Amino acid sequence: MWWGPARCFCADELYTVKFGAWLSDEIERRFFGAIDSQGRESVRTIADFEGLSRSSGRGLDFLPQYMDAQRMRTPRGLEWFQSQIDIRDRNQTLFAVQRLFQLHTTMWSEGVWEIVRARQSSTKFIVTDEPVTFYNPKVFPESKVGKYPGDLGLDKIGTRTLFPLGIDSCLLITHVQLVRNPWSDLLASRLNARAFQPTMMSLLDIQFGRELEEDEVLRINLILKRRATRYVAAAEQEWLYPEKRVSVQHWSKLDDDWFLFPHLWKVTFASGIVAGFSGGGSWATDEYGYRPGDPNYDDKQRRQKEWDLREKGQRAWARKRAGRSVAHVDEHDHSGDSLMRKYLASQGIGLK
Repeated sequence: MWWGPARCFCADELYTVKFGAWLSDEIERRFFGAIDSQGRESVRTIADFEGLSRSSGRGLDFLPQYMDAQRMRTPRGLEWFQSQIDIRDRNQTLFAVQRLFQLHTTMWSEGVWEIVRARQSSTKFIVTDEPVTFYNPKVFPESKVGKYPGDLGLDKIGTRTLFPLGIDSCLLITHVQLVRNPWSDLLASRLNARAFQPTMMSLLDIQFGRELEEDEVLRINLILKRRATRYVAAAEQEWLYPEKRVSVQHWSKLDDDWFLFPHLWKVTFASGIVAGFSGGGSWATDEYGYRPGDPNYDDKQRRQKEWDLREKGQRAWARKRAGRSVAHVDEHDHSGDSLMRKYLASQGIGLK
C-alpha cells in the first residue's frame, strides 16, 4: 500500500489524556512540544557535524533526551513501556513516560559516537516507524525477544544504536566494552549498565566524515526496515527494497566486515573523566560510569586485559577495513591513521 506520511506516521489522540468526556493534549503540547523544539536543533547540528573546530556543539547535549523520546513516543514504544511497568491504563502510561523517558540516555552518553555519511552513495537512508533502532546480531527481529512490541535491550554489549539524521547522515553508537573487545559475548550485559545516572561525554571524541559504500547503506536500511513495525519511507521508491540489492541478508552476518564499528585506532583508551567546578568541588567517573569509592572504580587489572584485546581488535579491524573510507576525530586524527598504515604496511597490505 502506498500511503503518505499522514497515514503512516500519524496517529490520532496517541498522547491524549482522557477522563470520561474530558480530553487533554497537554502532554503533546507541553512535553513533546518542548522536546521537539530542542531536538530539531540538535539533529541539525549532529547531521552536519564536522568536528568542534568547524561545527557548533550547540544542542548536542540534548540529543540523547530527544532520541529517547523518539523511542518512547511511537505506538510500539508506548506498548513496550506499558508491558515493562505492568500498567494497562493508558493515562497512567502517558504520565509514567513523562517521568521515565530518559531511560537510555546514560548508556548512550557513555558510548562511542560516529556520524556516517551516504553522500557518495546513490542510495540514501530510509526512515521507519522505529525512528531510533537497536541492532544486535544475536537477536533476530522474529525471535521471542525481538518480536513486537519486544525490545532487545540497550544493556547488551552487542546492541548498537542506529539513528538516521537525514538522507545523508546516520548516527551510530557502540558500547565502549565492544569497541575494546569486538569478540565479547554480544548478549552479556555491559559493565555497569544502568539508567538515570549522571555522566559526561567528550564531544571531541565524536567520529565523523566516513563515507559509506552503497552496500553498507543498503545494509543499514535493511536493519532499519526489518526492525520497523509496519511503515518505511524513502525519497526514492527503489530505496524501500534494500533486500533486492544488498550483498548479504542474514541478520547475524550483516556486520561481518565490522562496518558498524567506529575507527578503532581513533577511539581513545580513556580511563574516565575528572571535572572541577568554579565554585569548588569536583566530579569523577571512570569509562564505565563507576564512581570513586566503588570497588569496581578504576580497575587496573581489567583495563590491562582490555588494552591487550583492544590492540588485537585494532589489527583485525584494520585488515577488514583496509582501503575503505575512514572516520575523523578532532584530536589524534592523523596519528591514528599513521599507526594503522604502519601496521598494514608491516602485513604487506598497501593503501591507495
